[in-house]
This record gives sequence, structure tokens and C-alpha cells, in this order.
Amino acid sequence: MDNTSTLVFTLSGLNGTEKYRIPLFVVTFLCYSLIWVANVTIIVTIIMDKNFHEPMYICLCNLCVNGLFGTAGFFPKFLSDLLSSAHVISYAGCLLQGFVVHASLTADLSILLLMAFDRYVAICRPLMYHSVMTRQRLSVMIFFSWFIPLQLNALGPIATSTIRLCGSHIPKLYCINFLVNRLACTPFIADIIIPSFNYTFYLGHFVVVFLSYINIIKTCLKSREGWDKFMKTCLPHIICLIIFTVSITFDLMYVRFGSNLAEGVKNFLAIECLIIPPLFNPVIYGLKLTKIRNRLLQTVRLNPK
Repeated sequence: MDNTSTLVFTLSGLNGTEKYRIPLFVVTFLCYSLIWVANVTIIVTIIMDKNFHEPMYICLCNLCVNGLFGTAGFFPKFLSDLLSSAHVISYAGCLLQGFVVHASLTADLSILLLMAFDRYVAICRPLMYHSVMTRQRLSVMIFFSWFIPLQLNALGPIATSTIRLCGSHIPKLYCINFLVNRLACTPFIADIIIPSFNYTFYLGHFVVVFLSYINIIKTCLKSREGWDKFMKTCLPHIICLIIFTVSITFDLMYVRFGSNLAEGVKNFLAIECLIIPPLFNPVIYGLKLTKIRNRLLQTVRLNPK
């Protein structure tokens, strides 16, 4: 298939769901709406209130923005497919969708790493916190938490765009670069080098976060005050990190073993990493972080007359 400008991919996953497309559309639309409401509420609250212009809350704001970025690569196309009998996507659209999904997931991890570093300095090196987490340094770290994932995940689609494809069927609800590469007429070395580097790079993120929280927990166990601080500011981050890890694990299970699973299970594994973290992250932080919870309650509370 040399003329990629006219190539379209067929997406599987919705076959046999004709009778349930309207209910699925309604549920999906409500879920996407909830994701927008939850994330935008946190974003606007942090931006509008100067009391939240602190590293932890600024990182949370970026986490919510990234949640909207990633879901925008999936939900609009998926909603369109639910109302259509032809589940196809253009070649360029497929590469773009895969880039957005991958970039969002890896940016999520980069931001979670930055949040772990912020909590480590705040709890384990409190006297150094304001000298380490300056506004300028935070801005640089946030910039790279976006820039590096975008750059690394752009390499895959760029390399894929140079290969000759001998197929057009994507066995998933949305495109990912790994599945497009499997359609290559002949194997190519970039298909091994780029994913291997990316996996190793972000596995290092997990190791650093894990070591950071070992030190944080050790420090917090030394005093009741430290443990209270851990429960208030670190527990939401750990919950979100666990949700992210489980979601990514399910997604990797789908990619590697999806062909041996039932269609419904495959679809769940395919989309849960694009639904659960963006929906639960703002809810968990909004409910658990006292300052944000009080601010939201103050906003929605009716003034007595």
C-alpha cells in the first residue's frame, strides 16, 4: 500500500453491538461530560484562586489538563463511530490518535513523578522546600514533563509514516502505533528500538516514584504530625498513581494478549486507561485535599437569605 494519503484503517470492537449503540452512545457521552466537568472544575478553581498557586496544585492542574488532552484523542471519534455503520479512520488520523493517546499517558506519568518529587522535598527536606521548588524551577520542570513525552511519542508515528503497509485492519477501538507497525510488510528496526527506549525511560519514572515514597513514608512514620500530613497530601497522589499503574497494566495486557480474550473484555481493557484516570483523578483530589474540597463547597453552597 504505497498511496497512504488515501489509505483508511478499519477499527474493530463495535461489531455485534448494533442493538446497543444508542445506550452506549448515551453512557459514553455522559462519561465524557463528567470527565470534562470534573477536570474543568479543578482547573478553574486552581487558576482563579491565588491560594492554590503552589507547586502541588499547579501540578494537579496540569494533570487535569492532560486528562482532557488524552480523552480528546479518543471520545469524539468513538462517539462518532457509535452513530456510524462504518468504523474507519484515515491514515493521518490514525497516527495522530495514537500519538495523542500515548503522549497523554506518558505525560501523566511525568506529572505524577513531578508531584512525587514535590511531596518528597516538602516532607523529607522541608527547610529546603522554598529554595528548591521556586516558581522558575517549577516552570522548567512542568515544561519538560510535557515536552519530553510529546517528543518521544512523536518518534513512533514519524518512523511508522516511512514504512510500507500490507494491511488496514486495526483490532482495537482506537489506533495505537504498535498495531499500525504490525501491518508493515517487513519488520523494521525502529519498531523495536523506539518502544524499548520509551519503556525503559518510563520504567525509570516508576522506580524514582517508588523510591521517593519509601523515603516519604519512613519520614512520616517518625511523628503523628508527619503521618497526618502524609494522609492529607500524599494519599490522593498514591491512589491516583495506583489507578494509573493498574490502568496501564490492563492496557499492556490487552496489547499483548487481547487476541485470546472475549470481545467485551478486550474493549474494557482497551478504554479503561482513557476513562478511569481522567475521571477519578480530579474526584479523588477534590474530595481528599481539604483546601480544594472546602473551596468547592464554598462555591456551590447556597447563601442563606
